[in-house]
Amino acid sequence: QLQLVESGGGLVQPGGSLRLSCAASGFSLDHYALAWFRQAPGKEREGVSSISARGVSTHYVDSVKGRSTITKDNAESTVYLQMNSLKAEDTAVYFCATADGSSWYYQPPGVTNEYEYDVWGRGTQVTVSS
Repeated sequence: QLQLVESGGGLVQPGGSLRLSCAASGFSLDHYALAWFRQAPGKEREGVSSISARGVSTHYVDSVKGRSTITKDNAESTVYLQMNSLKAEDTAVYFCATADGSSWYYQPPGVTNEYEYDVWGRGTQVTVSS
């Protein structure tokens, strides 16, 4: 069974940092691009960042650019999202999802069209509050 499991969320003060992890179970991430999405209370889910299957090229939305880093460890079948200088508006449930690596080996997929993504995790809660 193909699964993605997110972890690393929690309660953090404004200005703090978190590293979210997305681990694949039942398959290898070698041939998949990945993205992080988030859904804040009362809002639609939105894309945050993505990384190519090769694990080199990345994409960030403006709201997290400069504060976040996405990395991919194919050996560990895990993708990470390091988030720094966290703000209250970063509070959300964070999800990871896979996209077909044959289409996105060198370039990261966009994060505006969720139909690009096949396997989704259940999410991890990030709360930024003092």
